[in-house]
Amino acid sequence: MDAGDGRTRARHLLAARGELDGAQLAVEQAMVHHRRLPMPFEEARSRLLLVSCNAGSAQTSCRGIAAEALDTFEQLGTPLWAARARNDLARLDTPRGDGQGLTSAEQRAAALAATGLSNKQIAAELFIAEKTVEMNLSRTYRKLGIRSRAQLSAALRNDDVQGNP
Repeated sequence: MDAGDGRTRARHLLAARGELDGAQLAVEQAMVHHRRLPMPFEEARSRLLLVSCNAGSAQTSCRGIAAEALDTFEQLGTPLWAARARNDLARLDTPRGDGQGLTSAEQRAAALAATGLSNKQIAAELFIAEKTVEMNLSRTYRKLGIRSRAQLSAALRNDDVQGNP
């Protein structure tokens, strides 16, 4: 199995089954292959996937991995991938909060949902999984005490949403 196969397998595991441990192992195996081959773009893509596999567990190391990927994408002149890495870094820098206000990730998903975008469109816009959008919106609805996108739009229009510092 080469590095691309490992990343593809990891992505499949993440998307289809949500098996983060297996996905992380597959990406780590891909990283071993990357050390043998000079393929900086593929290695940086694998780094971002590794950050996704570890999200929420070791934010300090994830931040470093995402920063390395960002540096590579900027050096290679790949602005879309650099934007994706910046998005991951912003997500990692967002405090978890006390559950009262919305995180920046929840605010971004809510704002896009309020414009009428589907979860799939929001996921594409934010470079995250559709399931992540669903979870962010679910937490947002719970925190705001609402049950629909129509109520979400009204809450956002009325400035009822307080973000975490």
